[in-house]
Amino acid sequence: MRIVELTLPVSDTHAVSAYFRDVLQLHVEDHKIKTGWSTLILRAAGKHPVGGVHLAFNVPDNRFADAMAWLRARTPLQHDRDGKDHFALESSWQSQSVYFTGPDGLILELIGRRRLPASSRTGVFHGNELTCLSEVGLPTADVPATRQAIGTRFGLQPLSTPSAEFAPMGDDEGLLILSDTRRRWFPEQKDLPNAQGIEVVIETRAGTSECHDAAQGWRVRAR
Repeated sequence: MRIVELTLPVSDTHAVSAYFRDVLQLHVEDHKIKTGWSTLILRAAGKHPVGGVHLAFNVPDNRFADAMAWLRARTPLQHDRDGKDHFALESSWQSQSVYFTGPDGLILELIGRRRLPASSRTGVFHGNELTCLSEVGLPTADVPATRQAIGTRFGLQPLSTPSAEFAPMGDDEGLLILSDTRRRWFPEQKDLPNAQGIEVVIETRAGTSECHDAAQGWRVRAR
């Protein structure tokens, strides 16, 4: 599954555009941020609340150490309660991650996935090496029911064993992270999930369909 477009409500489109351009070194034009096959579209939040939104970007796993050093020099990293700022997962994830806080309290993540192709790049890391927008957090009051709806409409399966509070739907290239509305985001575990006004366009093998959560204000469409 690929996230090809994501519309993100923000408090200040100019300031958030500048962050993605100047801190993360991504290509920005007319409040649209391009990274690989993904486009992040910024729009004025209006009545929608900001904060508590989770987004992740894929990084070639063999470049992860360089990416982490690059990021650490540009912005503070998030830590868990034990002070860790680097998180490796085995089992079905086969990944390593680092988290940081973006504008409007975005919970951002760089993630290297071992099963994806390695990069031929060497030397100092640059933001243009981010390969795609790979995750978006979608809160729901009923994770099992939403998981079933997304599985039926988009043909997506959980990447890891789902629970009543958490279900990552998709694969290494793209995940819809279903989270219970009361489950705070890792690693700092202080922010409740929010996706009010978020619109996601994905590509799947299952064809076109749509799923939305009126109470939580998000919508996903496959094209």
